Amino acid sequence: MDGSLTRRATVAIIGGSGLYQMLDGGETFEVGTPYGSPSGPITIAPVGDTTVAFLSRHGQRHELPPHGVNYRANAWALRELGVRRVLAPCAVGSLDASLGPGALVVPDQLVDWTTGRTQTFHDRFDNGPLHASFADPYCHEVRIAALSAAHRQDWAVRDGGVMVVIDGPRFSTRAESRFFAAQGWLLVNMTGHPEAVLCRELGMCYSPIALITDLDAGLRQGDGVRVPEVLRVFSGAVDRLRAVLLGAVDLLPRTGCPTCANP
Repeated sequence: MDGSLTRRATVAIIGGSGLYQMLDGGETFEVGTPYGSPSGPITIAPVGDTTVAFLSRHGQRHELPPHGVNYRANAWALRELGVRRVLAPCAVGSLDASLGPGALVVPDQLVDWTTGRTQTFHDRFDNGPLHASFADPYCHEVRIAALSAAHRQDWAVRDGGVMVVIDGPRFSTRAESRFFAAQGWLLVNMTGHPEAVLCRELGMCYSPIALITDLDAGLRQGDGVRVPEVLRVFSGAVDRLRAVLLGAVDLLPRTGCPTCANP
């Protein structure tokens, strides 16, 4: 990167299922990293007085499955552009019958149920042990901005809850879903980890904004979750979600918080 103003951003939005474009105008860049290529080109454009980067997590045509996303390249590329705060919309299944499709949640905790995903940049401890603090996986300041922006859109957003992240690409069995719910977990997702911890290791403030697209298998009768249903619900809410994200950008502090910046 040459460090020019048009190639710098302070806030990033990582688009999830159904959100493949976000910013009008702007410039699009291919960003190389030591960890390979990110999911696709990154678009940079102003949102008010903030310069924002947008990256589609699954690629521009949703060609990358959850376990096939290069999470390290994505996080590294955004940090290379100067990003300090990340808004991460995602599609999730609900483990609580009182929260159905179309509901919005800003979780405050994460459970990693994935296996085999590379979830650190610290492959070696050449300069001593490096263990990121992750007791609270999401940035409080970014969460507050997301919640406030949702309220401004008159969206009855849920504040808090545990999101369990599974490998995918298959959906949960009914037994798995009921087990997750029995632990008191609220949401199930396939992409929230290792994305969150990689952003923490790079000192970036991060929060998901979870759109519920379905009741998970343990809450359903008949057929389980189907992809067309997920995409239909997300598509129906995408304009409203875009308004929330752009509103949250305007509400974010102009500097990163000390907690996330010093993992």
